[in-house]
Amino acid sequence: MNLLRALATVSSMTLVSRILGLVRDVLIATLFKTGLATDAFFVAFRIPNLLRRLFAEGAFSQAFVPVLSEVRTRRGDSETKLLVDRTATVLALALLVVTVLGVVGAPIVIYVSAPGFAATPGKFDLTVAMLRVTFPYILFISLVSFAGGVLNTWSRFAIPALTPTLLNLSFIFGALFCAPYFEPSAMVLAWSVLAGGVLQLAFQIPALARIGMLPRPRLDFWEPGVKRILFLMGPAVLGVSVAQISLLINTIIASFLGDGRVSWLYYADRLMEFPTGLLGVALGTILLPSLSKYHAESSGGEYSKLLDWGLRLTLMLVAPAAVALALLSVPLVTTLFHYGQFGVHDVWMTCQAVVAYSVGLLGLILVKVLAPGFYARQNIATPVRIAIVTLIATQALNGLFVLSLTRGGLELRTGIGPHAGLALAIGLGACLNAALLYRKLRQHGIYVPEPGWGGFTLKVCAALAVMALALWLAMGSLGWWMGAGGLARAGALTGLVVLGGAAYFASLWLLGFRPGDFSRRAA
Repeated sequence: MNLLRALATVSSMTLVSRILGLVRDVLIATLFKTGLATDAFFVAFRIPNLLRRLFAEGAFSQAFVPVLSEVRTRRGDSETKLLVDRTATVLALALLVVTVLGVVGAPIVIYVSAPGFAATPGKFDLTVAMLRVTFPYILFISLVSFAGGVLNTWSRFAIPALTPTLLNLSFIFGALFCAPYFEPSAMVLAWSVLAGGVLQLAFQIPALARIGMLPRPRLDFWEPGVKRILFLMGPAVLGVSVAQISLLINTIIASFLGDGRVSWLYYADRLMEFPTGLLGVALGTILLPSLSKYHAESSGGEYSKLLDWGLRLTLMLVAPAAVALALLSVPLVTTLFHYGQFGVHDVWMTCQAVVAYSVGLLGLILVKVLAPGFYARQNIATPVRIAIVTLIATQALNGLFVLSLTRGGLELRTGIGPHAGLALAIGLGACLNAALLYRKLRQHGIYVPEPGWGGFTLKVCAALAVMALALWLAMGSLGWWMGAGGLARAGALTGLVVLGGAAYFASLWLLGFRPGDFSRRAA
């Protein structure tokens, strides 16, 4: 399989999901007033969503796929099927226990994750009620991630990439047609999460059956492959998910900063997840199986070349996304969210977080390419140590930025909210994480850069300058974006996106870049 074509497939499927996700968020911003109810939902949704990223897409996938690939390469499909059966059984039982504990202990979870809500009893009680509905999502979505890991190992990338659309469709249907039947109406969002998890799991079952890997119950805690996966999972939780832990801590801090802060960070984070999912998750998804196979085959040279390919694509595709998000923050936020209950103040506050997040976008996505360089080799210790350093540094920056903006009237003088400091800390922390991962890959001799990086970087920077100038000249006044109608804003934003993309890729073409230069076969 051509990895560039696989990347295009995964990214296109992810694009469909992200577009539906933006429609979902526009509906939530328009139909549900930003404040108590939406803050309650975003916290109730963020907790199982965080667990999904920590355990399902994070630690579990990074531990499971390398072991699965190694067993398939060295011992064949029959042994692989036994590993799939036993891993699925252990995972399902563990998730069932966690789900029951989460539902029963929901008040304690909210006290820990959003302690500022306790000062408002109505807000706290609503968040607890929503969490009890959303928490079982972790059971279904973790099994979805398990199925996706199996399908990706068989190079069936399209189905796992398309699966998240079902969650967004569930949100859209619930918000449009079912909200009047709930009190408060925002409770429909919690039930949409649960329905989306069930739909996603059901969607992947036929695909597993087609490749002969639909699990059957086989309980064996002592099977060597299962033990190795469990052993790798523990420390990998921190190693691959430091940004998500920082997001949870940010939610705790934001819950003390007043109504709306959690929501503004959520909407900004959703915009950042668009390129993160489209590029970062897609690259990590297609790289990990091939890296794992190269490691199983002891092909160190091909391993390094594949990492180099991933890093070049990351720089070429993510750098323009980061620049465009910062420059077009107001057009993006006004076009997507500035309707109904989402006012001008909400626009400005969300834009501040978008700009702050964009500083670290390249770092966030580089981590998704660099970390698999260790996990494909089943090296847990190095990224864990780096993650601990990064987490400490991020929280130190949180304290510095939030205290600076909340003391001495600086927020009133500058108009910059402390929530923007939280977003900036995460971005800078991600850059530190990526830099340390890169340094260790070089030190250990795992990655040796291919020739030509200097000229490659200069050409990308030149194309970035052309794109930024074109967007700046064409964007128009910020006041127009605040006052224009929805259709006018959508048309203008579409034109800017087309202009920016055309300016950037035309510049790269003139500088000698060709799609065939980035063709790469899977292992």
